[in-house]
Amino acid sequence: MSERVALLLDDLEAALKATALWQAHAPSAQALASSAPFCCDTMPLENWLQFVFIPKMRQVLAAAGHLPHKVQILPMAEHVYANKSSEVASLLAVIKRLDTCLN
Repeated sequence: MSERVALLLDDLEAALKATALWQAHAPSAQALASSAPFCCDTMPLENWLQFVFIPKMRQVLAAAGHLPHKVQILPMAEHVYANKSSEVASLLAVIKRLDTCLN
């Protein structure tokens, strides 16, 4: 399963880049320190995916740690991107595969 998750994280990164949601600069340390789910009070979802979720998941994989088993990113992504779902369809598809794999 770890190998599949690693591939899905690569797919997630590629989808963020393909939809022009990949950022060149990281959010501030203050924004990254948010305790709100998805850091929704300090950054857009795509920044959380890029700068929080992907790095943390890669750290867990590198340490052979326990992967989360209750992941619900897709509902948030569908809500956030409701007005541009056709533009981010590939991103939503990858997030759905990640949710399914981890659940």
